[in-house]
Amino acid sequence: MEVGEKVPNITLTDQNGKDFSFKKLIGKNSFVVYFYPKDFTPGCTKEACSFRDSYEDFKELGAEVIGISADSHKSHSKFADEYDLPYIFLSDESKDARKAFGVKPNLLGLLPGRETFIFDKDGKLIHKFNSMNAGRHMPEALTVLQKNQD
Repeated sequence: MEVGEKVPNITLTDQNGKDFSFKKLIGKNSFVVYFYPKDFTPGCTKEACSFRDSYEDFKELGAEVIGISADSHKSHSKFADEYDLPYIFLSDESKDARKAFGVKPNLLGLLPGRETFIFDKDGKLIHKFNSMNAGRHMPEALTVLQKNQD
């Protein structure tokens, strides 16, 4: 995906086992979609908790946060419960979302990539960020949204 493109029209399963489509956010919220390697790993837990700790800041900016990995919706449900994560987690077991967003593997293809995408209310990509450093994603996403306030 490149800046200016629309969010892919795909449906994934959320942590509650329900279908979720990005279409339902268009026209209502800006949103942050972050791809991460795996539930319960140290870096991914740190990243998820950093989004949790600033979730109210995202909500105040009118933005939703969505985490995506290849873990099952049941794993996401346990992950969200254990760390009190209030936002949406989507299961991409088929890796269709990774393909649609163009998220490449890291570390010589051994790890799924860690990449964050920020979309405006119209579902248009305004910024993307790729780093295996889990601690950099939340602050960058929040800064971009703050700078892009209407």
